[in-house]
Order: sequence, then structure tokens, then C-alpha cells
Amino acid sequence: MAVAYTLLVLFLAVFVAGFILLVIGAINFHFSNSEIPAGMNQPVKLQIIHISLISTAVVGRILENIGICSQVSFLRYVQGRKTLGADPKLFIKDLWFEKVPVRIYQPKASSASQRRGVMFFHGGGWVFGSLETHEKLCRWIARESESVVVSVGYRLAPEHKYPAAYEDCLNATIHFMNNVEHYGVDPANVIVCGDSAGGNLAAAVSQTLAGRSDLPNLRAQILIYPGLQALDFNLPSYQQNRGVPLLFRERAAFYVLQYLNGDASNVEEVLEGSHIPIDIKLNYKKWVSPDNIPEKFKVRGYKPHVLLDGTTEVYETVKRLCEPNLCPLLAEDAVVQQLPESFILTCEYDVLRDDGLLYKKRLEDNGVRVTWCHLKDGFHGVINLFNSDSLSFSSGK
Repeated sequence: MAVAYTLLVLFLAVFVAGFILLVIGAINFHFSNSEIPAGMNQPVKLQIIHISLISTAVVGRILENIGICSQVSFLRYVQGRKTLGADPKLFIKDLWFEKVPVRIYQPKASSASQRRGVMFFHGGGWVFGSLETHEKLCRWIARESESVVVSVGYRLAPEHKYPAAYEDCLNATIHFMNNVEHYGVDPANVIVCGDSAGGNLAAAVSQTLAGRSDLPNLRAQILIYPGLQALDFNLPSYQQNRGVPLLFRERAAFYVLQYLNGDASNVEEVLEGSHIPIDIKLNYKKWVSPDNIPEKFKVRGYKPHVLLDGTTEVYETVKRLCEPNLCPLLAEDAVVQQLPESFILTCEYDVLRDDGLLYKKRLEDNGVRVTWCHLKDGFHGVINLFNSDSLSFSSGK
């Protein structure tokens, strides 16, 4: 018995040591491929957060390889495990809008007039994110703006492919707009808002509802570092920030393919730009082109990319990337002209920066009023770190 016990202890010790070495090796590999730009404030904090995320992803991959659970499931569990208690200033309730789970935040204080309504779509690359991951942010918006906030728990990829997330956000928004009187909201003062993939969904929902005669017009759209196109992953910001946490260029392409069809096997073609035929790219060049990016954003290590032609086989698998409901930057002018007043936030150290800049130009060219906020030391995901105690960032606040 003693020998068996000793052998078991030795086995566990070797297993744990090997596990730790494997995690450390994977962290070193990922960290060596990352880059913290010199102009970024609080770089040590970002490195700590980046290492934490890499460590979690590596552990998730190991658990998947030994058959315990999938990496995606593990990451979702870790990200959404924190729950907050009651809020003294808000009524918070979980409901269903058209079979879509939502969480409603209503200020407790009485109001002399109808409130603003905010439909909020969380980020997470259409693969991650939940009502829980954006709980602090939605509470803060509801409290500080005295608005009724509806956070939408849309279906996630790769289990639920495009257009599942878009349809959930659209259906939840229409349901809310048809029932605003139950929540004391002014029907003429409903806003759609989202960060990252959520910004993509907000833009797509806003375009779909533009010009509909059976619903009040949306008051505004708020797009927080949105991803709005998948034609060109070699725009200046994708080159300059390719290895900047918290969103690498490769991961941006990976996520959009996961959302599109749950298959990222064509990620290399997407990154090099050979997934779309040249004639189609040229058709959209008036909207998706580095020529439309102000010169001041090109000075930091940008090299023009040669257009590559796409194969018919690859294009057939990704051709829905040209649909505006997936890539809102490709919507026709007739749709863009009907969009509501817009707010766009971009971050200098974010691969998605130029998506926001290109959409800003499109909106302004079509007569839509735009308020633009550019965080010169901001990075992708910073908005979710506005209230993270010792790991908060001034730009997020």
C-alpha cells in the first residue's frame, strides 16, 4: 500500500510539473508573438492581462486535448463565472424577448418623463461574451445615463452560425420597440449600442431598421471599436497592430470565420486577401480601401498590400462575407443615408481601428451626423476594463 501511494504521489507530481511546464512554454510562445507599442500607457498592466488570458486559453486547450471539456466551453465558463449582487439604484430582471434571453436594467429613481432606451449587444468575437461578461458595463450605463438598458444574450458561434446572432439582436430590438411603454421608454429615443462584435451587430440592426415605416426611427447608434468588414485584413491598422493585445490580426480573421460558418480552415487566405476575387474587391474599393484612411494613421509602419485574386473554391465558402448584415461597411448608399445619428469610438492600438474610420467616412459622406472619439492610447477591449480595480485603464474610464 505504501509503495502504491508513493508511486501515485510521484505520478501526480510529474503530471503537475509537466502541466506547468507545458503552460509556461505555451505562454512564452504566445507572448513572444505579441507586441506592446511604445506609445501605450500602462504597458505592464496590459502585459499582466494578456498573460492571464493566454494562460486561461492554454489550460483550456490542454483540458480539451485530454477530453475533459472544449477550450471554448472552458473559456466561456471562466469569463462568465463572476456574478454581482443586487444594485441599490437599479431594478435588474432576466426576461425573454422573442425566444432571446435579455437582461433589463431600470433605474429605481422616479422620472418625470419617459426614459431613453439602450439595446446593448456585447462583444466577444461572436464566440465569447455573455450577459455576465458585460454586467458591470451595462449597470454603469443604466446608472450614469439614467436609461433603461436591455442587454441581449444572443446565440454564439460556432454552435450557432451567421445569421443567428444578428437575427437574435434584431428580433430582440423589434420586440422592445413594440413594447417600450411597459418600461417607461420614449419610443423616439431608443439607441442600439455594442462593442467589437456587438458594434458589428448594432450597425447591422441599425441598417435593417433604417427606413421602416412600421417602427419609430432609432435615435442613434453607438459603435465601440466595431468590426465592420472582412474583405481586407491588410489595412494600416491590421498591419500596425497585428500583435497588439487583446485582439491579434489572426484572431480577428478567425472569429469572423467562426461566425460565418464555424470553419476557420480558410483563415490564411482571408489574411492574405485571396478569399475574394479581384473584380469584387474593386467593386467595393470605393468603401474599403487604405486610400480612405487619413494619412496621419499610416505613418506607423504601413506598407501597401498587393491585391491578390481569389479562387472560386475558397470564395464559394466565404462569399457571404459580402453581405451587409455580416459586414455593414458594404451596405449601399441608399441604406447608409437613412441611418440615425452615430457615435463611433476607435482605438489607436486596435486592429479594428480602420473599420471604424472607414465607416465614419461613409456615414459623413452620406450626410449622417457622426460624433467620433479616438483613444490615442486605447487598445481593443479597453472599455471592459474601465472598472477592474487595480487593472483599470484611464482610456477605458
